[in-house]
Amino acid sequence: MVTTVGTESDFNDLVTNLILLEHDAIAAYESTAERLSNSALSSQIENFRQDHLSHLEVLREIAREAGADAPVEGDMKQILTTGKIAMADLFGDAAILKAMRTNEEDTVAAYERACEHPGAIDKTRMFFEKALADERRHREWMQRTAETI
Repeated sequence: MVTTVGTESDFNDLVTNLILLEHDAIAAYESTAERLSNSALSSQIENFRQDHLSHLEVLREIAREAGADAPVEGDMKQILTTGKIAMADLFGDAAILKAMRTNEEDTVAAYERACEHPGAIDKTRMFFEKALADERRHREWMQRTAETI
């Protein structure tokens, strides 16, 4: 799935869509943790889920300060992100992690764009850059681990 999050011209729309994307990511991480057969992998997935929960908390604060909507759950894309995980489960842990890596591609792209958004002030840009670093770290781990298990 290719995301358009980060292409919004309005900063408040960007924040709202990042919140939705984080809800979708959290649901995908929960689904992944339930399906992995390796408990060490599940533990790392839980650590990454905690990163997304932290991102969501900061995004809610940004939304409050900016007057943007802060959805309390994901949208229909959540079905796609968790559906990929369910289908990959048929093929084992490596396939699940590869499916998660494709989800991370979306969050990386969204935060890359958010870092460049003209409406971002220094404070929000710093958060976007931190979230982007987290997402790149998640994506790299998914790729590396899927190739070695």
